Amino acid sequence: MEYRVDTLADLNAVAKKIVKSFSDARVILFYGDMGAGKTTFIKEICAELGVIENTSSPTFSIVNEYDSTNGSIYHFDFYRLRDEQEAFDMGYEEYLYSGNYCLIEWPDKIANLLPPDSKSVYIKVTGPDSRIIELI
Repeated sequence: MEYRVDTLADLNAVAKKIVKSFSDARVILFYGDMGAGKTTFIKEICAELGVIENTSSPTFSIVNEYDSTNGSIYHFDFYRLRDEQEAFDMGYEEYLYSGNYCLIEWPDKIANLLPPDSKSVYIKVTGPDSRIIELI
């Protein structure tokens, strides 16, 4: 499935579609270049999943945990990981196999560690405010 987003206001509708399309998925991978809007889009998905607290990029903490009506949601940003061993050291398995939502930015940094049933979201910049969001 592919969705065109022309403004930030369009993200909410696409977030609703993703939550519905991936209703059984708990590990969702977000791919896109730096500045493509992965964190911004994850904020919309978190809101759709019932997170009421402020969400932010876990660039420096690597993982943020949010409470929601759907249980805990883990938001990862693996951009700063040097290798997969760092993911082992932080206990990634406890998160990814917890049954809770895990929303992962820069999943290519831990490609060999990802569950096989993970779902993927690709964000492609097509203009200053426009994106193509593809679900796989």
